[in-house]
Amino acid sequence: MRPMKRNGVRIDDSFAEAFPMRGTAILITAPNRHWAVQAATTMTGFATSVIGCGAEAGIDCERPGKSTPDGRPGVRVLMFAMSSDTLQTQLVNRAGQCVLTSPGSACFADLESPDRLPIGDQLRYFGDGWQVSKKFLDRHFWRVPVMDGEFLCEATTGLTKKAVGGGNLLIMGASFETTMRAAELAVAAMNDVEDVILPFPGGIVRSGSKVGSKYKAMMASTNDAYCPTLRGAVKTNLEEDIGCVLEIVIDGLTEDAVAEAMRAGLAAIVKLGPEHGAVRVGAGNYGGKLGPFHFHLKDLLP
Repeated sequence: MRPMKRNGVRIDDSFAEAFPMRGTAILITAPNRHWAVQAATTMTGFATSVIGCGAEAGIDCERPGKSTPDGRPGVRVLMFAMSSDTLQTQLVNRAGQCVLTSPGSACFADLESPDRLPIGDQLRYFGDGWQVSKKFLDRHFWRVPVMDGEFLCEATTGLTKKAVGGGNLLIMGASFETTMRAAELAVAAMNDVEDVILPFPGGIVRSGSKVGSKYKAMMASTNDAYCPTLRGAVKTNLEEDIGCVLEIVIDGLTEDAVAEAMRAGLAAIVKLGPEHGAVRVGAGNYGGKLGPFHFHLKDLLP
């Protein structure tokens, strides 16, 4: 089958295979943007993959003070895990160690859902009996005394059982420089889509993986079919004009959000063209055996 082409970029007739996850969202505010970003960045550190981190997390967007509950700069954080129990544990541990501890911070629920995850209801015990319950309209908060004043934290936040993890694009170019340029433009476009995160460093991962390994202790190992240096030694998926492959992984609160992010990324890559960017775009899947969400590239093209 001849590959599809858009603006000279070859597009695989393939699909990204994604799987169900549990997801949640919180809004972290602080006296200024620097400290709101600092708390959010610390909370979402070491959260690239559930394979080794327990959760996948990242910054969805920043919000100005005029649109936050306490009128201060805010950062929305999304977090995903494979089960509600794991997500609960990761949420409380990370908020407790990284947001409660951050100067001037406060934490609000930021996902509407009838299913709830306790957050302030757990962190309140740090107050050692001095914590105060506060009801405002239909919202419940805890005021926990800390050394710079009070840590205000909403009692619970929303939980969605319809989150989707593992959306992806495989970006293939002639060199590291051109491939990286295409990947960075795609990340910038995808970051404008709400309700998604790109959990790897800067949104980009160079060490795409396959399931399993020759070593029994390894759950995943290098995706040798997409390693340019192994061309000739393994059954490769790379043509001779490809010298670098980078991957973008997408987690979203909904299936539609993941599709919209992939659509935005593809459009940015296609617009750049092959001379200065990617010569080919593909997607990772396991033949439909991993998950029920299939994002076909041909349906997402500009």
